[in-house]
Amino acid sequence: MITGVAGSGKSSLVHGSVPADAGVIEIDQGAIRGSRRSNPATYTGLLDPIRKAFAKANGVKPALFSANSEGACPGCNGAGVIYTDLAMMAGVATTCEECEGKRFQAAVLEYRFGGKDISEVLAMSVAQAEEFLGSGEARIPAAHKILQRLVDVGLGYLRLGQPLTTLSGGERQRLKLATHMSEKGGIYVLDEPTTGLHLADVEQLLGLLDRLVEAGKSVIVIEHHQAVMAHADWIIDLGPGAGHDGGRIVFEGTPADLVASRATLTGEHLADYVEG
Repeated sequence: MITGVAGSGKSSLVHGSVPADAGVIEIDQGAIRGSRRSNPATYTGLLDPIRKAFAKANGVKPALFSANSEGACPGCNGAGVIYTDLAMMAGVATTCEECEGKRFQAAVLEYRFGGKDISEVLAMSVAQAEEFLGSGEARIPAAHKILQRLVDVGLGYLRLGQPLTTLSGGERQRLKLATHMSEKGGIYVLDEPTTGLHLADVEQLLGLLDRLVEAGKSVIVIEHHQAVMAHADWIIDLGPGAGHDGGRIVFEGTPADLVASRATLTGEHLADYVEG
């Protein structure tokens, strides 16, 4: 784990030390590629097995169950809203009257899977969908695996059809983590993955990171959260300050050693957290 005050050189140290050919999966809080039509279901590949299941159950083409393809509402082209450009002012988005924001043609919404139409499934939260698609007549194993990973990273509350443009930096990072968890890279680099997380979700994230390590992965976390520091196997603390006063390794060792020494600002804060 890499710690230190803001501007002390944490990211520079990681990027300058890990070889590019080492199978690195880097997950930051940057914007996710995709239009305002993109959502967690499309970004993670979750929509593909759902579309195929709807198509098989109803004897029609999978393309009908994509709001970006043949099933799109003609009134809003599958956006669910009508965008009005007001020239010098900010544009206005109004709910499409034809589909009532559901994004699909009325005929498509007649098709059911597990008693739900496609718009109802996309309106579900990740946690609701995990339960719905995890058992019974609506069971889709491929979709359920993706949903489990989303729950593991603390995103159980997101709606499957929620526009990616509404996600925070921390949510984007955890969505990327859930998507990359099935890849074969040997090193994961995460930049402040706890941003915006409730303490209970931090514990859940730590459990996930433990499972990655147990699976033989190396996990490098740049973080300020004391719970993550206390949980780490090894800490490299940079400082002593920021900018010209940073860039030096001021501590290297276990969290217990850092608490015992109180040798750095990070050590003092971690000691207060552990002893408090």
